[in-house]
Amino acid sequence: MPIVFLIISAVAISLVISDEKVITVSVTSKPVEILEPVIKTKVDTKNSISSYRGLGAWVDSFDADPNYLRGSSTALKPDAIEMSENKIRTLFLQGSRSEDRSNQLISDPWYLAKFLLNAHANGLDVVAWYLPKWNEDGEDLKRLLALAEFEVLGHRFDGLAVDIEWNNDDLEHQERSSRLVELSKSLRENLKDRVLGAIVMPPVVTDVINPDFWPSFPWEELATVYDVWLPMNYWSFRTQEHADSNYYNSENIRLLRKNLKDPNALVHAIGGVGIADGSALPDPGEPLATVDDLDGFVFSIVTTKAIGGSIYDWVTTGPLARDQLAENFTVIYPDLYNEN
Repeated sequence: MPIVFLIISAVAISLVISDEKVITVSVTSKPVEILEPVIKTKVDTKNSISSYRGLGAWVDSFDADPNYLRGSSTALKPDAIEMSENKIRTLFLQGSRSEDRSNQLISDPWYLAKFLLNAHANGLDVVAWYLPKWNEDGEDLKRLLALAEFEVLGHRFDGLAVDIEWNNDDLEHQERSSRLVELSKSLRENLKDRVLGAIVMPPVVTDVINPDFWPSFPWEELATVYDVWLPMNYWSFRTQEHADSNYYNSENIRLLRKNLKDPNALVHAIGGVGIADGSALPDPGEPLATVDDLDGFVFSIVTTKAIGGSIYDWVTTGPLARDQLAENFTVIYPDLYNEN
């Protein structure tokens, strides 16, 4: 709100009444300057691989964004306290959607601000993620750059990740791959040395189970663009050996590094879907993994030398499973959880 300074003028009118001076004072206003108030803050962007290390948690728009809720929120900003208590180091937060109902390039800014500030207040990093749909009008790049620049009271997202899985379109796979590569390279050109994560389909799916999902996926062309890889290794709705959390997670990471031609590619593995532990959980619409799967998942993270891991998503992971994940991750990443 503009601040208007007024000049107060005292107008003295002398009247002679019985030899006495009577002074009448009137007040007039004249705007002399308009100042726009500005809150200046120091804006820091963490920009580190560290945000992908250790244990993470995932929240999507349908759990928390008021524009997409199917009922009441299932993920709340105070959840950051419980995340911190359960050794979560990073919240992966969906920050925008194509054709967003908020009519902005980002999701509802109040929703983002509340989660970002609460996460930072409780010692969590926040990585924003977005699912491109390969639009020709540049929408995907605009949304990703808007997330990269989002800032509230000096706080910004600590990382940015691209969810690369959309194939529900009329594009030939060559055209889809071309648009993916173009988007990725444009993002890198705009963000320079910012750390970028690639959330990708598990190679066991694209290479073995369903090669028609995305034929000739451009792994090598993306290898130099992204800094860390987050394969969606959801074993809960797989069968036979692919339903084994240890095998499925390990094999996906092996194939991922093979496709990238980089045996040392940094990987943050995503497991799930959810972890049922006997408590009442929201129905994700597909089978949940179980708490018995956690040992295999954690073991595979160790043997593949992944830099971190998480279960998709926070809401569908029960409290006992959260506790077990916290205990396991403090053991396998002692340098991250060493409390002095």
